[in-house]
Parts: sequence; structure tokens; C-alpha cells
Amino acid sequence: MRKAVLLLLCVSFAGLAPLLAQETTATPPPEKAPALTVQTGFTYNPEGRRDPFKDLLAGRDMREKSAVGENQMFIDDLVLSGIVKNKNVYTALIGMPQGFPMFAKVGDKFADGYVLSISETQVVLRKTHERGIPLIRPRDIIKEITEEL
Repeated sequence: MRKAVLLLLCVSFAGLAPLLAQETTATPPPEKAPALTVQTGFTYNPEGRRDPFKDLLAGRDMREKSAVGENQMFIDDLVLSGIVKNKNVYTALIGMPQGFPMFAKVGDKFADGYVLSISETQVVLRKTHERGIPLIRPRDIIKEITEEL
């Protein structure tokens, strides 16, 4: 116990030694420093440009559709790559326009519709919007797997 306390004291004094060895010199007061002006506000002259500090949302609440679970992909752009069956539930493997694959289940939403049903060889998508305008009668689009020869 004594050795630990002695060792701790030696380490603390060794750390303080450089601080005690430093010389302190008094700096002479500066001769008449120029007066500083402090600007309290910021002004911006747009000169025909838009104000970069203006709130673009104008106080409106912006919520992303992807946070709700809706994808920004359109049904017409999707390519059916395959269908997977796991525990009697079908999942579609869909190729997106950017080339990335995505798994879709029944009920998954897209920008203009949703997945209505998935069977062994086809996926039925219900299109509810056309260019952002709701359709009076939703259309069913069937995407089938084609066998490559």
C-alpha cells in the first residue's frame, strides 16, 4: 500500500516538474492599441439573387415518403428478376432502374401503386396513380418471369 502511494506521489511530482521550471515573463502593456469595431448584425445585399438564409420550406412540415415506407420508384420502370418462396410466402426480386436489386412483398408500396399479389411465376402490381394524379379505376399490371433459352 505504501509503495503504491509513494509511486503515485512520484508520478504526480514528475508531471508537475515541467510546469514549475517554466519561466514567467511579464509582457509590457501594448502602446495604444487601435480601437476595434464590433459588428452586431449581418446584412445581405441580394442584388437580384435569392437569399441563401431564407427558409425554403417557409415553415411547412416536410415529411419524406421513404420514411413512411413508400418507395420513389415507378411500377413501369421495375423489372422482375425472380421470385423466392420461404415458408409458403412469396417474395419478388425486382431490379430497379439504377440496376440495384430489391425484395418486394405483398403490400409494399411504390410511387404510383403497390404489390397486389405474388405467385410462383408472376407478380401483380396495382397502379393507383398516373404521373401523380390518382386514377379513377386502378389498373393491374402483371410482371411475369420469362424463361431464358
